[in-house]
Order: sequence, then C-alpha cells, then structure tokens
Amino acid sequence: MNRRGATIGWWCVGGAITAFMLSPLLLLVLFCFTSGTQVSFPIPGLTFRWFAVLFESSEFRDAMRNSVVVTGAVGVVSTVVGTMAALALSRMEAKVSGLAIVCLSMPVMLPPLVLGIALLSFFASLGIPLGLKTVILAHLVFTQPFVIMIVHARMAAFNVAVIDAARDLGASRFKAFVTITLPIAGSSIVGGCLVAMALSLDDFIVTFFTIGGGNTLPTFLWGMLRKGVNPTINVASVVLLSLTILASVVAIRMTRYRG
Repeated sequence: MNRRGATIGWWCVGGAITAFMLSPLLLLVLFCFTSGTQVSFPIPGLTFRWFAVLFESSEFRDAMRNSVVVTGAVGVVSTVVGTMAALALSRMEAKVSGLAIVCLSMPVMLPPLVLGIALLSFFASLGIPLGLKTVILAHLVFTQPFVIMIVHARMAAFNVAVIDAARDLGASRFKAFVTITLPIAGSSIVGGCLVAMALSLDDFIVTFFTIGGGNTLPTFLWGMLRKGVNPTINVASVVLLSLTILASVVAIRMTRYRG
C-alpha cells in the first residue's frame, strides 16, 4: 500500500506540474475564441471573428510576409553553408573539428541581448542600413551552428571511404554527393534546416535590434502588446506558436532525436 500510495502521489505531483506548465498555453488558445473584447473571465461567448480581424490587418500581413522572407532565406542559406561546413569538418581530425565546432558555436552561447547589441554595433560601424537583409545575416549567426552540429553528428559516423571508392570508379564529386552522401545525411540536413527556421521565426531580441523599420511576427506582437491586450494578440500568438511547434516537431522527427 505504501508503494502504491507513493506512486499515486508522484503521479499527482507530475500531473499538477504538467497542468501548471500547460495552462497558460490552453488559456492563450481559449481566449482566441472569446466574443468579448477583454481577455478575462467569464467568457461571454465563443466566436471566430478575432481571426478575421487579425487576417484583415495589413500590418499583420506585412509582418507575416517579412517573417516568411527572413525564415525562408535563413533556412536555405544556413542549410547550404552549414552542410558544406559539416562535410568539411567530418573529414578533419577529431581534435581539430571539435575545436572548430566550439568556435563556430560561440554565438549560440551568448545571451541574445548581447548578441543583438553586438550585431547592431557591427552593422552600424560598417554603415550597413538596417532592414530584412541585416536580420537575415544576424539570424544566420546563431542558426547556422545548429545545422553544422546536427549534420556533423550524422556525418561523424559516416565512412568516407565509400565516397572515395565511388570517385575511383568514375563518379564526379556532385554525383557522389547526390547518390551517396545525400541519401544518408538527408534527414539530418532537412531537420537542421527546420531547426534553423524555427529559431529564426521565433526570434525577437536579435530581430528587434537589427530590423530598423518594419516588423516580423514577434516584433509585431510586441507592438500590439504596447497598445493594450485584446484577443487578436492571442490569435497572432497562436499562429506564431503553431508554426514554431510544427517546424520543431518535424525537425525532431527528421533528425531521429531520442532525447
């Protein structure tokens, strides 16, 4: 009985902690459908009109378009460059590649506020005008290391002698990559791309310092919060949250992550 009681107690504690962690997200979704103008209880009724209000906003559409441009560019560039770097590192000695990865991962270890200020100072010192281009460059600084680490982890156990054998049999570098390397590392490459896109889509601090004018979805939400809290903020938050979770779940699935 004591053991059974302890098990029930631990399940209750675990359930309470889970409920505490998930309740803000559940309330966020719930208030998307309130028919009232305030985010508070009691809810007078349920409606979809706040979705229509948000999607009819030109500012939201502009922010969504900017986020798509930035996220898409970051995903493509970080994947191409990160994969090339990972392939090069996989052919180096373990000590050299380990040191290189540590150096490349330094931006990930920095607090986002410090990184944002550093990038702003860098662009200002070079006279580069702020905009979506600087946001893309800034996001590549902290997203590309994730692609490198994910792809390199897959390629570290890859026998490069197979590629050398294919080259000896007459295959070009491109054909060897397409027919041998890509099928083996393809899931890790796609997973790394989705991780980079999820990080870029969700970033606020670095974007805030480097965008200059205009908005992405996170900075758009920040601007809405400064004007007051209403259900359209919940809808915009759920849109951003859904996109981030979708990219993260697919990335975890593609990289065969096991915890």
